[in-house]
Amino acid sequence: MTRSSVFGALGLALVLAGVTGCSSKKTAIYEHENFDDSGTYSRSFPVTEAGSCEAARRALLSQGYIITSSGANQVAGNKSFQQNNENHLQISFSVTCAPDSSDEQRSTVFANALQDRYALKKSNTSASLGVGILGSVSMPIGSSDDSMVKVASETVTAPQFYERYFALVESYLPKPKKVSKAKAKVEAPAPTAEKPAPALGLPEQVSTAPVAPAVSEPAPVPEPAPAPTAPTDEVTPAPTVDDSQGSQPVAPPSETAPIQVQQDAQPSEATPPAP
Repeated sequence: MTRSSVFGALGLALVLAGVTGCSSKKTAIYEHENFDDSGTYSRSFPVTEAGSCEAARRALLSQGYIITSSGANQVAGNKSFQQNNENHLQISFSVTCAPDSSDEQRSTVFANALQDRYALKKSNTSASLGVGILGSVSMPIGSSDDSMVKVASETVTAPQFYERYFALVESYLPKPKKVSKAKAKVEAPAPTAEKPAPALGLPEQVSTAPVAPAVSEPAPVPEPAPAPTAPTDEVTPAPTVDDSQGSQPVAPPSETAPIQVQQDAQPSEATPPAP
């Protein structure tokens, strides 16, 4: 093979390697961030921010999460999972509640879950052994230290994961108090029933007194003008009348004597007529 053919083959190989490297270039991870509101990490509820955060806290507690911090508008908690003897998984939940700008009685809950993976790492230890003649000699000793080391950290992006969580939060929202109709209705005091008069066995007396017709109130009569007073020298004093006798009680009449019937006198024997 000539030298020119060797250089040609090497050049072709380099070109093919460059083309292959360009084709296998991966898209940067930030290219997937479109910043579109897909609703995966947020949900709106018809309660205040304090009520929605309290529901979010109770939802985490009901699933075994340990609450690390809690406030009026923020809740954080975590939960650990042991996959096997050498792998450990931890999910850290962070919830933020914000009031709605258009309605004070509505709020939006933002949830974010972070998944951390830990692996068991073993490290062997060695000890130095000092000998007077030979000097210091390092000899391995069969001991090791085990420790969990974080090997990966990733945000949970599964929409079903957050849908289940928000559905659980909705079940813990404060329910409006229902006022019963009986309590809402103001009950008027019942009128006291009059006790019926005891029946005495007497016939009912019907009042025969005539009922006076309703008389309308007469119109006000103007007061007459006062009459002119006569001079004092012409006024004769009115005679005083003693009416003390007229106010005395009248004695009832005495009992009348029984009526006596008078009988007619019988005529005496008739005298013989004269001859």
